[in-house]
Amino acid sequence: MKTYVGSTTDLIRRLKEHNNNQCLFTKRYSPWKIIHKEEFSDINDARKKEKYYKSAAGRRFIKKLIDVK
Repeated sequence: MKTYVGSTTDLIRRLKEHNNNQCLFTKRYSPWKIIHKEEFSDINDARKKEKYYKSAAGRRFIKKLIDVK
C-alpha cells in the first residue's frame, strides 16, 4: 500500500486532483482515499506535523494507523 502525506486548505479539492491524475507522483497509485486527517489553525503547526509524518517515526505511526483500520 502506498501512502501520501500532504497539507492543503481544501482537502476535497486536493483528493479530486490526486484521483484525476493531476499530480505527477500520485497519478501512478490512484485511486486515493483519506484514512486520516487533522486540522490546524496555524500553517506552521501543520507543516511541523507533516514533517513528522514523513519521518521514520511518523511512517511507523501511519503504518499502525492503517493496520488498525
